[in-house]
Amino acid sequence: MKAADHLLQRWRIRKAARWIPNGARVLDVGCADGALFRQLQGRLGSGCVGIDHELPQRTEAYGAVLHPGIFPRDLPAGSGTFDVITMLAVLEHVPVDAQPALAKACFDYLQPGGRLIISVPSALVDPILDVLKAVRIIDGMELEEHYGFEVGSTPAIFEPAGLRLVQRRRFQLGLNNLYVFARP
Repeated sequence: MKAADHLLQRWRIRKAARWIPNGARVLDVGCADGALFRQLQGRLGSGCVGIDHELPQRTEAYGAVLHPGIFPRDLPAGSGTFDVITMLAVLEHVPVDAQPALAKACFDYLQPGGRLIISVPSALVDPILDVLKAVRIIDGMELEEHYGFEVGSTPAIFEPAGLRLVQRRRFQLGLNNLYVFARP
């Protein structure tokens, strides 16, 4: 990842971090190299887990266990429930037909009162990222997987699974969106 990729990633994590209580047990879906755990190291509880389909093997880093694979299919049995689930810059990669199962799994893996924190880019982002990638300012992680996700559909994915929207905010000059859902 280039410096600009890291900057954008850290910005997303800072926005999400405001909604993560100290001592929380966190599941980070699409954890990459564990950047969220690195940035929040010392603030989170024990038993944190990350999962990412690009991880080559299971590893421990920054107080969390990182697993290769796709959530929820490859989350190890016995992982338990979490206070917080994060999916930062992930939802726009999830095929439409897989979204209902993803939403249900988020509900199932959250503790009552737990939070699901999602960031998803606005539609204008893809052409901007294409240009930034072409001029080699960013690596543009997995841009080819973006399929024109409709940001406004986010509540319609997670509310039928029983999650309640508690916050929606735009950030990064309006080019990114933060959604926070709670499990009642």
